[in-house]
Amino acid sequence: MVSIGLPGGAVARIRFAVSCLWEVATSVRVLRDAGDHAVHLPWVTRVRPRLVDAGLIPAGGASPGPVDSAGAAGGGLLWQLIPAGPHYLPDFLTPAPQGLNPDLDTELATLRATPVEAVRADLDGYAGRGAPAVRHLHADPADGLRRLADEIVRYWRIALAPDWARIRLLLDAEVHHRARRLAADGAAGLLNDLHRQVRWEGETLAIAQQHCTAADVPDGDGLVLIPSVFVWPSVLSVAAGPAPQLAYPARGIATLWETPRQASDSLAAVLGRGRARVLAEMRSPVSTTELARRTGLSAGGVSQHLAVLRAAGLVAT
Repeated sequence: MVSIGLPGGAVARIRFAVSCLWEVATSVRVLRDAGDHAVHLPWVTRVRPRLVDAGLIPAGGASPGPVDSAGAAGGGLLWQLIPAGPHYLPDFLTPAPQGLNPDLDTELATLRATPVEAVRADLDGYAGRGAPAVRHLHADPADGLRRLADEIVRYWRIALAPDWARIRLLLDAEVHHRARRLAADGAAGLLNDLHRQVRWEGETLAIAQQHCTAADVPDGDGLVLIPSVFVWPSVLSVAAGPAPQLAYPARGIATLWETPRQASDSLAAVLGRGRARVLAEMRSPVSTTELARRTGLSAGGVSQHLAVLRAAGLVAT
């Protein structure tokens, strides 16, 4: 259990951020132990062979725990730094994002600028610190961080960049939903609806994380909420830095890797093929932009179809 103090002044400084580095770190955890993240298996099946070919992860999988002192798990530095849950994830890998939607280059600049003492302090508490690449990072943090950033760029291009547009749409929709929840129900309604492991009572945010040894933050200076795709089904928190961070699963993750549904010929005969395709994709709340991507129609065409379907009472805004 981790407790973060959130008195009135700190609650006023709660903000959201979408983070590339959080998705990098949590997606590596998924690759480490895909069995615990079944919803992402279509993504794992597609990207794992490419990452193996690039030498970023070992062939044939690896133990879900931290790598051993001989670095037997193989893979690159990124792989050796990130174990599967619930093992400790070094905090410097996920610095607090600047602004709502920083790009990868901006976040990597923050990562490269991590103070030497912060890197070494995090690695001193990491069970896989005996792996060769991790030992080098501890001995020479400046050079190790440059290597790590270069490796993250390679990983990003292979594993996440092809799907980032659809991931961003889902995360942006989550931020908009939570902002409306905050406006309607206040901070208590927002925080107590994030995840079953998160509760806010008596000016304290309690986060139930198994095997977590992070220190409590009695007087938190605000809170950064990070909606995430790959953190599912749990939550992760970082107490270090100017403000604590909480990464939690965004809504709608189960739809992310689904293949497009085909409208039946009978439905198309009644509604027209375009409207039938739009209606077939509306299994859960979805944006016009995402509907256009799924159906191959223009955003304007989707809007026109939605207007007709809404007038007929078949969809709702």
